[in-house]
Amino acid sequence: QVQLVESGGGLVQAGGSLRLSCVVSGSVFTINTMGWYRQAPGKQRELVATVTIDNSTNYGDSVKGRFTVSRDNAKRTVNLEMNSLKPEDTAVYYCYARIRPYRLPSRDYDYWGQGTQVTVSS
Repeated sequence: QVQLVESGGGLVQAGGSLRLSCVVSGSVFTINTMGWYRQAPGKQRELVATVTIDNSTNYGDSVKGRFTVSRDNAKRTVNLEMNSLKPEDTAVYYCYARIRPYRLPSRDYDYWGQGTQVTVSS
């Protein structure tokens, strides 16, 4: 069974930095897109950053230039370096991965981690 486990959330002052990590465990044939989404209280879940299997990245407008997403395919991990954090970055951050569990059938599924809290104080 595929699982995504996040680590690295916490409390930080505005202007500070945090690093989130997520590791994929279980039966995996390929991991396609990986990345991070976040959800603040009373708001919809939104894109933070994603990275494809060939290392193409995509960022939400509010984090461009401050956050960096990266992946290590051998370790099945995706990381998020967050710099110049702002109070509005406060949210639960969810790891995401689009995974093909088996060679056949050639079907991909979306998986989510349990979420990790990031709180930025002003």
